[in-house]
Amino acid sequence: MLKVAGSGACHSDVALFHDYDADPTGKLTPPYVLGHEVSGWVDEVGPGVTGFEVGSAHLVYGPIGCQRCRACSRGQDTYCENVAEMSYLATGLGRDGGMAEYVVVPARNLVPLGDADPIAAAPLADAGLTPYHTIKNALPALAGGGKYALVIGLGGLGYMAVQMLAALSGATILVTDMKEDAMKAVEQFGGVPVAGGEGQADRIHEATKGHGVDAVFDFVGVTPTIELAMTVVRRQGSVVIAGIAGHPYEWSFYKAPYEAKLYNTDWGTIEDLYDVVALYKDGKISPHIEKYTLEGGLEAYQKLVDGTLSARAVIVPHAES
Repeated sequence: MLKVAGSGACHSDVALFHDYDADPTGKLTPPYVLGHEVSGWVDEVGPGVTGFEVGSAHLVYGPIGCQRCRACSRGQDTYCENVAEMSYLATGLGRDGGMAEYVVVPARNLVPLGDADPIAAAPLADAGLTPYHTIKNALPALAGGGKYALVIGLGGLGYMAVQMLAALSGATILVTDMKEDAMKAVEQFGGVPVAGGEGQADRIHEATKGHGVDAVFDFVGVTPTIELAMTVVRRQGSVVIAGIAGHPYEWSFYKAPYEAKLYNTDWGTIEDLYDVVALYKDGKISPHIEKYTLEGGLEAYQKLVDGTLSARAVIVPHAES
């Protein structure tokens, strides 16, 4: 059992409580406690669990698979081959999560934080893990000099993606978002803003000197952003969709650049999360957070609904009101 240090409020939570009937998995039926970006201190260990010191800080790997298939053996519970047998998808997704004072999680899903701040680390469990996995998969497309990356959408995930691209590649990092202040915020990490609207694709081609983008990371996932990505990606480049809007895209042999890869991804492996924590502890990445008490959680979610949050909301259950 963990004493919760922090629990990030994710936009996917909004989709869950706005439309309970839109669950395609059948495993997210309420009631359960939200919160799939969780950090905390070990408060109690179950029978047979060893190797954990009470009071030690950990980040929670959210996905929970069957633990006996090939995907789970790789630590990639999000792609569990026996998911049909599971009654939930993850901590905070069908199973009680971190928007509470305490949470019970599998010991295997704990990633040690050492003396790093666990409250600020909480969003790394998704807003850090998801972009890291997408970037790790696409890094071959960014190997070498003169490469360009494009980050579409600079919310919690996109904000982290820019930092990770700066840490892991030598690519020029183009960024675009509907909010000018969001683009301004990532300039400190090397992000090069590209304004939206009419002529956006032309501006991106100009910024790449006609080269095209080697790897596009779409953290929105609506039809216009996917179309933009496929318009500006170069031949043999990569487009990764990590935004879960679920909007359709019409692929055409004659419009798509030859051998350009278009694929989606979901969260990442527990090994990836160890890498993310290492980047955090080394000072290479840092989430931008706003703290809320447990009682203030509804305010944080309302701001998410209204689109007025400028940082990742982290619920801190043991903070004083």
